[in-house]
This record gives sequence, structure tokens and C-alpha cells, in this order.
Amino acid sequence: MSAFKTGWYVIYTKNRHERKVAQQLERAGVEYFLPCINAVRQWYDRKKIVSVPLFPSYIFVKIKEVRSYLASVDLDGVLYFLKTGKEMASVKEELITSIRLIVNNCREVEVSAELFNVGKRMVISDGPFTGLQCEVVEHMGNEKILVKVAILNRNILVKHAIDQLLPVEACRC
Repeated sequence: MSAFKTGWYVIYTKNRHERKVAQQLERAGVEYFLPCINAVRQWYDRKKIVSVPLFPSYIFVKIKEVRSYLASVDLDGVLYFLKTGKEMASVKEELITSIRLIVNNCREVEVSAELFNVGKRMVISDGPFTGLQCEVVEHMGNEKILVKVAILNRNILVKHAIDQLLPVEACRC
């Protein structure tokens, strides 16, 4: 770990241990991000809205020094840090910001492992995402905004008003 870089990394946890690991990270003073969405769950006698992790078994962790890494790798419920080859896989700050915006501002969020064809590059012209570039793809007959989370092999799909999108060429950003 001599060439340690400060940044966001991904922890893979035991099944359904995300919140437990998040509590332990907080106690250890390690910055983390556990994106959650509201989902309807059906029991035999009722429906209930519950908060569920957007990416089950994954937590994003900001490691600033070796101490943060050591504090988080030994927690109960942590299996390992994601790696690409022999290096810990890092996540760009922009991706974390995009996921935070989506989780905080969108009601209908889907996660998919599907492979999508390259979509139309657009710029959002109105609302909380104003000025952000996005990719618009067709999914199940609807046009949706796509955010690729390559490190997890997942895509986040969000419904957005098409009239609030401009082609990248038309925008003076």
C-alpha cells in the first residue's frame, strides 16, 4: 500500500449487511456513501414502503489514509474491497455526485445489468440536474436517462421529462 491514493473505493459486504457495515464505518470515523431508494415490498397481508440499498452488498467508502483502509477492511460484515487486477478499484467523485443527485431527487430509479446501445448525448436544461450531460436510451418502450456504474457492472435508469433535454450541440455550456 505504499502508493496509496486518496479517493472513493467500493466495499463488498455480506448479504444484507450494508447498514450494519455503514454504522461501523461511522463509528470508526470513515466517510461512506450507502445510496438507498424507497421500494414497495409485498407481504401476504400488506404492502409497505421500505428503504433498500440501490446496489445490494456494496458501499462506497472514501479512504483518505491507510488508517481509514485498515479501519474499514476488518469490520464485521465486510468481505473485501473491489479490485481491478491487483489494485483497489477507485470510483470518480463525479459518479458519487451523480448517484447522490439521483437518489435525492428522483422517485423512479431502476438499476439494470443490461447492456445498452450508445444513447443520445443530451444536456439537462431544467430542474435539479440543470447543466449536467447525460445519455438517453430506450428501455421498455420509454426513454430514460442512463448513468453507467462500470465498476459494479450496473446502470442506473431514471425517468426524466424529455422536454427538459437539449442536444449537446445546442447547449452553450
